[in-house]
Amino acid sequence: MAEDFDAQNSAAETAAEAAPESQDSGAAQAPLDELDQELADLNAAISKEAELLGDLQRLQAEFVNYKNRVERDRDLARNAAIAEVLRAFLPALDDLTRAEAHGDLEGSPFAAVATKIRAAGDKFGLKAFGEKGEKFNPELHDALVQLPNPEVTENTVGDVIEQGFTLGDRVIRPAKVAVFIPAEG
Repeated sequence: MAEDFDAQNSAAETAAEAAPESQDSGAAQAPLDELDQELADLNAAISKEAELLGDLQRLQAEFVNYKNRVERDRDLARNAAIAEVLRAFLPALDDLTRAEAHGDLEGSPFAAVATKIRAAGDKFGLKAFGEKGEKFNPELHDALVQLPNPEVTENTVGDVIEQGFTLGDRVIRPAKVAVFIPAEG
C-alpha cells in the first residue's frame, strides 16, 4: 500500500513538472502582479497617512505650546501693568500712613480715602512689609543707615523709614530702613 502511495505521488510530481508553464504561469502571474501593485499602493498610502498624522501631531503640540506661552506672557504683562499702577500710588499711601501715625486722619474724610486705597491694593495682592525688629534681609530692605548696637547679635531692622511692598511674590519696592548692627566690644 505504501508503494502505491509513493507511485501516485511521484506520478503527480512528474506530471506537474511536464505541464506547460506558459499558459498557467502567465495567468497566475498576472493576478500576483496586480496584488503586489495594490499592496505597494496601500503601503504608500499608509506611509503618507502616517506622515500626515505626525505632521498634525507636531502642529497640535506647537499650537498648545504657543497658547501656553501667550497665556503666560499675558499674565506677566498684566501683573507688570498692575505693579506699575500700584507703584505710582505708593507715595500717596506713604503720606496717608504718616498722617495716620500722627493722628491727623482721625475724624477726617481722608481716613475713608486711606481705607479705600488700602482695600484697592489688597484686591490686587499688595502687601506691606518692613517692621521694627525684623531680621535685616538685603533682598527686601534698603539699608539707609547702619547703627552699632550692643543689644543685637545679628543685623536687625532698627527703624522703618518707608515700608516695602510686594505684589504676589514680587517686590515692587524694598523697605527703607535703619539697621542695628552688632557692636564690637
